[in-house]
Amino acid sequence: MNRRRTELVLLAFAIVVAMAASAAVDLARKNTVDASVLGYGAALAALFGTAHLAVRLLAPAADPVLLPCAALLNGLGLVIQRRLDLAAADRATQLGNPAPSGHAGQQLLWTLVGVVLFGLLLLLVRDHKVLDRYRYTLVAIGLVLLLLPSVLPARFSEVNGAKIWIRVAGFSLQPSEVAKICLIVFFASYFVAKRELLSLATRRIGGLNLPRARDLGPVLLAWAASLGVLVREKDLGSSLLFFGIFVVMLYVATERTSWLLIGLGLFGAGAVAAYNLFGHVRSRVDIWLDPFQDASNRGYQLTQGLFGLATGGLTGTGLGNGRPETVPYAGTDFVFASIGEELGLVGVVAVLTVFALFVARGIRVALGCRDDFGKLLATGLAFSVALQVFVVVGGVTRLIPLTGITLPFLSYGGSSLVANYVVVALLLRISDADRSPVARATDVDDAELTGELTQVVVMR
Repeated sequence: MNRRRTELVLLAFAIVVAMAASAAVDLARKNTVDASVLGYGAALAALFGTAHLAVRLLAPAADPVLLPCAALLNGLGLVIQRRLDLAAADRATQLGNPAPSGHAGQQLLWTLVGVVLFGLLLLLVRDHKVLDRYRYTLVAIGLVLLLLPSVLPARFSEVNGAKIWIRVAGFSLQPSEVAKICLIVFFASYFVAKRELLSLATRRIGGLNLPRARDLGPVLLAWAASLGVLVREKDLGSSLLFFGIFVVMLYVATERTSWLLIGLGLFGAGAVAAYNLFGHVRSRVDIWLDPFQDASNRGYQLTQGLFGLATGGLTGTGLGNGRPETVPYAGTDFVFASIGEELGLVGVVAVLTVFALFVARGIRVALGCRDDFGKLLATGLAFSVALQVFVVVGGVTRLIPLTGITLPFLSYGGSSLVANYVVVALLLRISDADRSPVARATDVDDAELTGELTQVVVMR
């Protein structure tokens, strides 16, 4: 039970950091700490305390670091949303308009939904290998969710030119977040079943063992599907994310560098074709290459984000002392720029370190898992978070073109937050199966039945 005590201490630390950050916002704005900070801390303690109890009861041997990392990022994200809400309220007061409702309360509600779903998944999925039985059901659900926005009328699916939403009666859902998890489960199951076939090589060129031509089908289908998402939904981020996850999981399953290089080649070809054929892709690339050429129009968001990061410097302006609200979509696509402005390079590095720790623990879960399906599933889940962070941070810092996806746990958005808590729950379930004494005892019993134990006899 030492793991659970470690988890509880780390969760307490995450809550204290979030409360201190919220208090810093109040001190910067009005030199006093609002009583709501205590309510905020109590709400976080109740939510993450409940999550901890669920892990303690349902997955007692699971990794003790994953949940605290998620809690720390989620808590900081709530502080950033509250800080932006206060800025929006101040702006509305100056203009004589009523204050907007804000996002922090809604994000806290979505955190509750995510924690509830987190607990339900741990309760209902007692063995991750059960998911292997439903691979075709899950891939069907994933593909339907992924493609559904593209066939809906624009008024139900389009936001800022991208058709990635389902909006009905004031309620909005980004189905690609759920589809991502369904497809990762399918990829893990499919690659385990077909690994020997996909690992076959028929020729060796330039030191690489190339696969058979007929085995290129899965990669070509994934490539075509990612281009279809890009064309139909104008969603560059999801297209890159899904294809990247597919190629990496295929490489891990087969250990063939040729698959990785083929995937990179197809990605490059698709990128060039998309740039030449689709205006929205060309516009994103042109803004990336020179955002200051049209800084007051198309490049405004990116240039403002870069100015915010530059203003933050090494230690930042301090929470509540910056102007992150001047960046369009500061709480969603550009939440990283908001953090960089007020917490500086130190804060940015700290946030990226927490993400790196989360991904590293996820990879550790994959390395420790004793079944191939669990290994691939944990790898896909951990890498999906890593790739999503890279895509978002790379876009904000102008390393790659902007894609418009959310930063896990930090950005405002219910679909993303809830889906990421599902990712945490699955990683904890796989981790518990690996570390559980009962599971280890079962493995020993199986080895005894099959004669796999080696007996050492000492001659005297």
